[in-house]
Amino acid sequence: MRLAMGIEYDGSSFHGWQLQQSGVRTVQQMIEAALSKVADHPVRTHCAGRTDTGVHGEGQVIHFDTSSVRSLRGWLLGTNVNLPDDVNVNWVRQVPDSFHARFSATSRSYRYLILNRSTRSAIWRNRAVWIHQPLDASRMQAAARHLIGTHDFSSYRAVGCQAKSPVRTIDRLVVSRQDERIQIEVTANAFLHHMVRNIAGVLISIGKGEQAESWSREVLEFRDRTLGGVTAPPEGLYLVDVEYPEEFDLVRDAVGAD
Repeated sequence: MRLAMGIEYDGSSFHGWQLQQSGVRTVQQMIEAALSKVADHPVRTHCAGRTDTGVHGEGQVIHFDTSSVRSLRGWLLGTNVNLPDDVNVNWVRQVPDSFHARFSATSRSYRYLILNRSTRSAIWRNRAVWIHQPLDASRMQAAARHLIGTHDFSSYRAVGCQAKSPVRTIDRLVVSRQDERIQIEVTANAFLHHMVRNIAGVLISIGKGEQAESWSREVLEFRDRTLGGVTAPPEGLYLVDVEYPEEFDLVRDAVGAD
């Protein structure tokens, strides 16, 4: 039986999603340990998108195979009771064997959250990046428009990115302000390593007035990461949603449905 789950986590105390041989604390490590207790056999999970150290997950999706028979409610409650407070399962659903959390996904959405005020915040210190200089969200939005569509994002990926192709398609990129918070929302078919944080870094520089609105396009055309902007910090980044074809009927409110 193959099951899919929706995972939420505060990435502040994790060394990213992926299991590491060094034994450092990761989200995958916690999830697999909890699932293995419920299943009463070792469980290996596959996720929609590997997040880095300090990055949060609101809409992470995983799948795993099991021979154990449990109700969906049993999987949900049993897994959560064995998880630490900074990670939990929001929903669980049985899926066909053809479903893959990563390869079946048609799009992923991230949010980058900025606290834009003169003083730092104790509440938001690990959940948003603090920028004390005034940011012009309208300039950031104008610059963001240059990145929508299908492009070679070589300038916006990490130097060590191992993706075979730098070409990605951004369907939506919106910058908005609500009082002292600015959020960058981006949806694409897939993302390169550090792609969202590098986009955020460029847009922040433009918002500060350090660069022209056209700089986002110029960086794109360089196709050279060494000529790009600064990588924005990880604490403002959230994986918020992953979309799949309708054929999988992945209803996200399937919390304990049997």
